[in-house]
Amino acid sequence: MSRLKEQYQNEIVDAMIKKFGYKNIMEVPKLDKVVINMGVGEAKDNAKLLDAAIADMEKITGQKAVVCKAKKSVANFKIREGMPIGCKVTLRGEKMYEFVDRLVNLALPRVRDFRGVNPNAFDGRGNYALGIKEQLIFPEIEYDKVDKVRGMDIIFVTTANTDEEARELLTQFNMPFTK
Repeated sequence: MSRLKEQYQNEIVDAMIKKFGYKNIMEVPKLDKVVINMGVGEAKDNAKLLDAAIADMEKITGQKAVVCKAKKSVANFKIREGMPIGCKVTLRGEKMYEFVDRLVNLALPRVRDFRGVNPNAFDGRGNYALGIKEQLIFPEIEYDKVDKVRGMDIIFVTTANTDEEARELLTQFNMPFTK
């Protein structure tokens, strides 16, 4: 079992019960899944770019990426319905906790001029979205082998009912929110 999952089951649950006064241990919010999404708009012209993005994402997450296709045709973007334009990975269980640990402790401190993540990026239902401008902050990506710097969206889906509960949960996972 990963160190972060053990910590969740022991310390984080106790801290959340103490702060919010839950009467049952099953009421305590938990991290449900982490979805990492990478849009590759240039893939409409060059399919090799999408392959490179998928390879990067698989290195970062340790799991196979799924190709996302356009749902609608958009003439201004020169996109037809069904064209591959991105990739995503949904992490659950051990891999999710391992990814969160690496993101918080290794990757985010490597961001240039990093002062913390936005504490207001919650959606009202206890989910948190985080945008990253470059994949180079992850130690698995070798700088010399990168063809193009790409960003990605990381969404933390929790079982929390309110943003306050979700913020406290992610704080317990050492997420560096700005003050």
